[in-house]
Amino acid sequence: MTRPPHHMRRTDRRITDPLEVDRILRTGRYVTIGLAHEGEPYVVTLSYGFDDAARRLYFHVAHEGMKLDIIAENPRACATVVIDGGYTTGECEHPFESVVLRGTMRVIDDAEEKRHAIHTLVNHLEDEPAAYWSSRSWELETRLGGFTALALDIDSLDAKRGK
Repeated sequence: MTRPPHHMRRTDRRITDPLEVDRILRTGRYVTIGLAHEGEPYVVTLSYGFDDAARRLYFHVAHEGMKLDIIAENPRACATVVIDGGYTTGECEHPFESVVLRGTMRVIDDAEEKRHAIHTLVNHLEDEPAAYWSSRSWELETRLGGFTALALDIDSLDAKRGK
């Protein structure tokens, strides 16, 4: 179910260039995800990896917990990535860039996609991913069973910039 973009009041701040939107998603490190459980909101902030080709975010979480229970019940999600430019004292300004995403959360059951998910996440978060992987080449296969991988398949997004 794809929803139309949210009505943005300040359309002069909308970011429409897909390259700019992807830059924000590649730059961000954390995403706040909103889920709904029996009519009640549940919000959680996670680190993520962005796969621009597949148009999805990847996460790793524990094998059990509220997130997984809610996703099993209702996989629809809304998420926000914010690049915070810091508050400008004396100006009442707060520069930022943000992307609001809507999509479907899912648990990754396929081992190959799970490997891809953790590679995407580490490559997104590490400053020197090649050095990380070369020093830990044995770890991935040993640790694959130690976490659950999730994907947020993006249906729609909106981005904006604040002064």
